[in-house]
Amino acid sequence: MTERLLQFIWQFQYFNNGELVTSGDEQLQIIHAGQLNINQGPDFSNAKIKLASTIWAGNIELHLKASDWTKHNHHRDGNYNNVILHVVWENDVGNNVQIPILELKERVSKILLDRYESLMNAPEFIACEKSIHVVRDIIWKSWRERMMIERLMRKAKTAESLLVQSNFHWQEAFWWLLARNFGMKVNGDLFEEVARSIPVNLLARHKNQIHQLEALLLGQANLLKGNFREDYPIMLQKEYLFYKKKYDLRPVLAVPFFLRMRPGNFPSI
Repeated sequence: MTERLLQFIWQFQYFNNGELVTSGDEQLQIIHAGQLNINQGPDFSNAKIKLASTIWAGNIELHLKASDWTKHNHHRDGNYNNVILHVVWENDVGNNVQIPILELKERVSKILLDRYESLMNAPEFIACEKSIHVVRDIIWKSWRERMMIERLMRKAKTAESLLVQSNFHWQEAFWWLLARNFGMKVNGDLFEEVARSIPVNLLARHKNQIHQLEALLLGQANLLKGNFREDYPIMLQKEYLFYKKKYDLRPVLAVPFFLRMRPGNFPSI
């Protein structure tokens, strides 16, 4: 058993939830299991349970053992003051606790655990690849459509955020996003930072002079520092120093990464 598997079991309620009782022999009913929390604090937030005749709303924390609560110093952390239920795989502290404990060890199907074990130890690259034939076409098609929609929504949310940050300047937001994608995964953050440091209206003034554009971009990315021997980088360096002073430009603090990429993907190109 792992804590991640325990979270999965609780999130989708893959256990026998009939006639639930806490370690203190109180009847328990799960009204809402809560929402998985990937940030700091309890594992599930906005949960709702009925304990005896009282309905409680708050957070739920999960552990493999009940004693992990004190081992992790949750009793001293204010983020856990609103925990209404402590869900554990094994209760090793008894019932002498302030927060109700629910033990799941005897309520989870052995078939589920065996299936999880076989998937985790599968030699195939994709553990469930041999089971794909049992998935119905409608489920497979719905899953792909949902993934496509979620991806479009995620990309749209990013674009919307940039638009708000640029005070709804569409060309500026587009320039930031375009630069970030040219940086790809390795240098994406740096390229966006470079784009933010040079307004698109400033670039437009030099759109007919390629060497001036290269001087501005390479200079802001810290690629024109040092003592060059070739004529072209020396000329770009002089151009950049002139426009840096003219426009009061401040180069970014970071430097591009060149390691572990093909020459065609170098940030300078």
